[in-house]
Amino acid sequence: MKTMNIKEELTRVSVELFASQGYAKTSVQQIVDAAGVTKGALYHYFNSKDDLLFDIYDRILTLQLRNLHEITDRGLPVGETVRLVCEDVIVTSIEWIREGAVFFRSQHMLSPDRMEDVKVRRRQYNEVFGALITRGKTEGVFRDDIPTAVLVANFFANPHYLSFWYQPSGPLTREQVAKQITDLYLTGLRPAHSEGAAL
Repeated sequence: MKTMNIKEELTRVSVELFASQGYAKTSVQQIVDAAGVTKGALYHYFNSKDDLLFDIYDRILTLQLRNLHEITDRGLPVGETVRLVCEDVIVTSIEWIREGAVFFRSQHMLSPDRMEDVKVRRRQYNEVFGALITRGKTEGVFRDDIPTAVLVANFFANPHYLSFWYQPSGPLTREQVAKQITDLYLTGLRPAHSEGAAL
């Protein structure tokens, strides 16, 4: 196996094993055996099993953060910016639905240090998203009778729940689901006086 592919293979087999038998029941030895590498190779890239689980989440969030900044840098009206950001979160969460399911079902088993890392990474995204919501309130585009923190949490409950009901082989594409969930969310953001108006 090429050196450049070892980390990818370790991540892939970790997702497979965590999904099929659970994080707690998966040993480092099982991971290296499935990847066809030595423990030394694993510890070259990851300090622990904790690191593998965190890396699964970090890959998703790194992609979403990059997309978030690309969208916000366009300088579009805040309503359109939030729409694009929300749709991206849903689409990318579906693209990585198995990885997301593995992480969210196992994150409570992370070490305290790694859980703190997760909180820091989430905060980076949520601060930018929250600033967009606050801006929309200031501009009169979004309702101002609900705290920004509640409005942010209301949206992010959606991608976290996807793995419990969405089937990639089902009748809805990821783009359709992203549009539908985003439409519902933006409808809830409308000020009472603009009922029926499009964001």
